[in-house]
Amino acid sequence: MKRNRSSKNKTIILDGDDVERLSKRLIILKEKTSLGSILNKTIYNDFFESINYLPDNFIDLAIIDPPYNLNKDFGNLNFRKKSDNDYSQYIDSFISLIIPHLKKTASIYVCCDLFSSSAVYDVLNKYFIVRNRITWQREKGRGAQFNWKNALEDIWFATVSNNYYFNIDAVKMKRRVIAPYKEDGKPKDWHETEEGKFRLTHPSNFWDDISVPYWSMAENTTHPTQKPEKLIAKLILASSKEDDIVFDPFVGSGTTVVVANKLNRKYVSIEMDKYYALLTEYRLEKSNTDKNIQGFADGVFWERNTYSYLKSLMTKSKKDNI
Repeated sequence: MKRNRSSKNKTIILDGDDVERLSKRLIILKEKTSLGSILNKTIYNDFFESINYLPDNFIDLAIIDPPYNLNKDFGNLNFRKKSDNDYSQYIDSFISLIIPHLKKTASIYVCCDLFSSSAVYDVLNKYFIVRNRITWQREKGRGAQFNWKNALEDIWFATVSNNYYFNIDAVKMKRRVIAPYKEDGKPKDWHETEEGKFRLTHPSNFWDDISVPYWSMAENTTHPTQKPEKLIAKLILASSKEDDIVFDPFVGSGTTVVVANKLNRKYVSIEMDKYYALLTEYRLEKSNTDKNIQGFADGVFWERNTYSYLKSLMTKSKKDNI
């Protein structure tokens, strides 16, 4: 049930009417199916029961956020920490099953943390061409008293072959210019706008511009390991085209497919917990009319907390000049 809470708390919590209405949209697979019957659908089932029912060679981009090797409750899944060897086998168990469903031109991203990163790399390197490791900074989390605070996570990027799609121009970052340099009296590699002096830069494999969803953000849910829409948007824009098919086998509260929908991609997703599957459908419904992605605007990614701040300054300045 929806609780009484602060008016600024935008965390999505479903009520009984939401559950009844959205449950009709979930599908359960019991036999081999066609692409048309699963496209833009949320499959409510365990991955290992569903994957063999999916058609072959349909995935352009797979984004996978499996349980890290930690004790964590995911509703229907109570994941327990394993030995390093057992966790590697777990990663291999689902990656190997996804391979027949990938196109030869497909890309794959797998999320992980400090302790699961090596296992993910080893498995991906076994089956694919590993291209890079993205490390992104989480600004949330408790501090440690006898260790360094763990504020980073990894995403491994791999491809099925050397024939793959990658669009660097779609993921440029707009950064403020601290020391603007001019050549012959003209800006060199930067431009001046109403918001200030900026340059568009090629992104590296370290991302420090991501805000983890929190209670006052409209994308926030109760899922314990929800990924930010901005994070997923970078992966989708770089490694897929409009109308490509994005696949997420552990979709959780739906961030991957919600962003895919906002960016005009098709999608297929699987989730074994019904409440999280319903959250996915709820967010998909909203994404049909609200295409906003926090930190992404005007076709570029902005540094953390800069876009809304600069826009508010511009609005205030215009009001003051009236």
